[in-house]
Amino acid sequence: MTRALEVDSHDTSTAHTDAARTDDGGEQLFSFQELARLDEALTMSSRETGLRFTLYIGDLGTPTRVRAEELHSMSGRNPAEAVLIAVSPGQRVVEVVTGSAAARRLPDRACALAVLSMTGSFASGDLVGGVINGLRQLSDQAGHPSGLRRH
Repeated sequence: MTRALEVDSHDTSTAHTDAARTDDGGEQLFSFQELARLDEALTMSSRETGLRFTLYIGDLGTPTRVRAEELHSMSGRNPAEAVLIAVSPGQRVVEVVTGSAAARRLPDRACALAVLSMTGSFASGDLVGGVINGLRQLSDQAGHPSGLRRH
């Protein structure tokens, strides 16, 4: 699913300290509180759904979809159950890549709605809030893994 406007792979988003810095290594892009909010949202989405959500924020190069798919394939064990949200603010692009198992629970329409929500927040200058809202929407759509569903 390609959309106009995903951060580092999550086993926590704070694992790569470069993600918190600008390209010149100077001023931090995210505060520690913002990184903690992103980490909590990724953790809760993964825990609630049984899918592994990952986030990449940065330049994707061109073509953006190819780079997002490469990042998804390198995002850790079992990419079939992984979801990557790649956000390239400078390119004004968002890519959502789902593995085969995740795609069964997150159809293109659900991803498109989450991206629409994110880009609305991004347009108003709220990158962190947009990502968190997108993660919530994707989590709600994916639901609980079948083993944890209540009858």
